[in-house]
Amino acid sequence: LPGLKSLKMASSTSLDPKIRKVNANVNLEPQRDRIKLPVPGERNILITSSLPYVNNIPHLGNIIGNRFLHRYARARNYNTLYICGTDEYGTATETKALEEGITCQELCDKYYVIHSQDARGDQCDACGHLLNATELVNPRCKRDGDAPITRESKHMFLDLESLQKKVEDWVEISSTEGKWSSNGKTITKSWLKEGLNPRCITRDLKWGTPVPLEEMKDKVFYVWFDAPIGYLSITANYTKEWEKWWKNPEQVKLYQFMGKDNVPFHTVIFPCTLIGTGEDWTLLHHINTSEYLNYENTKFSKSRNIGVFGTDAKDTGIPVSVWRYYLISSRPETNDSIFTWKEFIAKNNNELLANLGNFVNRVMKFIASKYNSVLPSFTVDHEAEQNLIKNVNSSLENYLEALENVKLRAGLEIAMEISRLGNGYLQESKLDNALFANSPEKCASVIGVSVNLIYLISAVISPYMPSTGASIVRQLNAPPRNIPDTWTIDIEPGHHLGKAEYLFTRIDAQKEQEYLNRYGGASKTDEVKKKTKKKAPKNVNDSESLKN
Repeated sequence: LPGLKSLKMASSTSLDPKIRKVNANVNLEPQRDRIKLPVPGERNILITSSLPYVNNIPHLGNIIGNRFLHRYARARNYNTLYICGTDEYGTATETKALEEGITCQELCDKYYVIHSQDARGDQCDACGHLLNATELVNPRCKRDGDAPITRESKHMFLDLESLQKKVEDWVEISSTEGKWSSNGKTITKSWLKEGLNPRCITRDLKWGTPVPLEEMKDKVFYVWFDAPIGYLSITANYTKEWEKWWKNPEQVKLYQFMGKDNVPFHTVIFPCTLIGTGEDWTLLHHINTSEYLNYENTKFSKSRNIGVFGTDAKDTGIPVSVWRYYLISSRPETNDSIFTWKEFIAKNNNELLANLGNFVNRVMKFIASKYNSVLPSFTVDHEAEQNLIKNVNSSLENYLEALENVKLRAGLEIAMEISRLGNGYLQESKLDNALFANSPEKCASVIGVSVNLIYLISAVISPYMPSTGASIVRQLNAPPRNIPDTWTIDIEPGHHLGKAEYLFTRIDAQKEQEYLNRYGGASKTDEVKKKTKKKAPKNVNDSESLKN
């Protein structure tokens, strides 16, 4: 480690949980109540994620990749602001309220509470292409199935066609400098290649943002014209100086997260809305999109009770860290991915428990048993320690590169690789009672280095699993730490550690069938039946039967 060969200090003999010997320079700066604004000369990052519809319970695909970059940026001491809220307007909300026999506001208030605990008509769910209602084939009313009546109505349009050249030039620069995700670039360029046309931005609905014109007083704005402006209005509710974030392209970088079906609204329609004003707005720097997450052998469907939804995940009793880990490790970044209970259980047992949980628990229990939970004097100048330092710093460099380029899944894989390095170090060092009895100096080095590696792991894992990171620093009796450029020894001899906790517990493999029965999806029994079921015999004569 830089500038450090040997570190020997007298350790205390009495256990006092208040005694901390931790480098204060690595402490993660706590969030304060003060309003956060861009700071000249600092790295200012503005992050948004898609505003969830508050007209139903979200399924797991809705929560992939929301706040991970924000937590990472904070841990790197970047000046960052995360903006999100709820999307209450649109046709889907109005029809859902009619279905439930309540007002739109009552519906939104109901589901807002559910959301806070963990396109109809104008967009094709298959390809994302925008349609006018009159272009739909055999349209029907969701409530009674009747065919709609076509009537003339005066509407307002966004003149996208006149902005095509400007938005094309902007996309070329931003998608390159901001390293947009591949599907974000592909979908956007497909839209531009097809050619932009005027887009209607008003609707004949009762629920939505009213159009502030007397001749359109009975109309509201189209939800996808209105919703992205919500990012600005949410920021304006946060601070009166919202323009310092949204009209500051020289000092602020805007990162936006969403599913692939929302891409054109954020890379074409919303930028055109801003560019068309002629004002200097903070436009999109990086867009990060995911493909679709499917469930077992089918799609998530609330109406058919298939799939795991937000309330279901909570009801299983499985810790939120396990859900977060699985969803990011299986994140559909380039292709659609499938949620399966078999893989979910395997990742908990074989990765979280066997790797990260084992490393932390083994070290914490050993130091409690042999050192009375006080870090002993230790050195780091043995070959094994130097090799570990080299390998960890190499992985840390890769981790930083992945997260700086918003490669969330890769970053998580590298964080777990750092934990695997720790387990390998314990195995190579043969940490056990014999090492403690026969080679006390070597044993102390293994413990001292491992505790400090666990402290680093708490930082790199926290963007993904904040509650796991919190448990680790609680066990270490140390404050949350920042994510460094290089690994350093920051917990010193004489430091008193906290009480060991289990980070994860095993999930019985037999739970797979229970969850399949509860949440839908093909069961093992069903699959066996499909494979063994014989086809009905054809009406054939005896000679044909013999041949068959």
